[in-house]
Amino acid sequence: MSAVRRRRATRSRVKTAVGVVITAIMLFPLYWMVNVSLTPNDKLRETSPQLFPFDFTGHGYDQVFHQQGAYLLTSVYIAIGTVVLTLLVSAPAGYAVSKLRLPGRRTLTFLLLIAQMIPSVIIAFGFYAIFLKIDLLNTTWGLIIADSTTSVPFGVLVFAAFMGGISDELLHAAAIDGAGRVRAFLSIVLPVSRNAIVSVSLFAFLWSWSDFLFATTLDSGGDHQPITLGIYRYIGNNTQDWNAILATSVVASLPAAVLLLVAQRYVAAGVTAGAVKD
Repeated sequence: MSAVRRRRATRSRVKTAVGVVITAIMLFPLYWMVNVSLTPNDKLRETSPQLFPFDFTGHGYDQVFHQQGAYLLTSVYIAIGTVVLTLLVSAPAGYAVSKLRLPGRRTLTFLLLIAQMIPSVIIAFGFYAIFLKIDLLNTTWGLIIADSTTSVPFGVLVFAAFMGGISDELLHAAAIDGAGRVRAFLSIVLPVSRNAIVSVSLFAFLWSWSDFLFATTLDSGGDHQPITLGIYRYIGNNTQDWNAILATSVVASLPAAVLLLVAQRYVAAGVTAGAVKD
């Protein structure tokens, strides 16, 4: 018995070691990005960056907030607007698909899956033609609407799966107490669906924050542009200033990293909703 335990302990240590090595390999590019962002430009020109930036500088980050601050604020505004619009559309739609037994709901679910398979470049060109006619090109509202088309189908599917697991008896009890469908949705279904709300909000924020295709197609000449365009143009104008370029990338990555760390347990519960039935 002790030999079996020793073998299990050995296998466990080997698996742990392999996991640590794989994680380190995957995270090393992120560490190198931070390393270069803290390395002075003269050091980068003379030699390759050291493994640890003992002689570090914050000059690149000063340039980021001075030159890229407006882009960062615009991305925050667009991402929050996308999250709000996605929730306003996808939560009621998911409730209708899962609980109201509407005719054609299976067809709607199939169409939502198909919508996620359409290449974004086709959607971008379609939006360009529409926005050109209604004067929404080069506006933040145009990007909010465009980015929402990516997250709304996903949000509807997640909400439908999650809300489908809510007990019908709970809604019947609310109806007996005099609550209508809207009141039951707002007072009962939404509070119970916290994990799904966090999951959909997080993915909508990340998709909007990292969007480049819609931004370069629909807002290439506007006064308020997202950070993805800011980084793109900054690289084109400062091909030798790698310190500031990598600092911009680090700052642009922080919101996504922080949100993932904070909301990971809610995301795990939200995206797996409906996978197991009682």
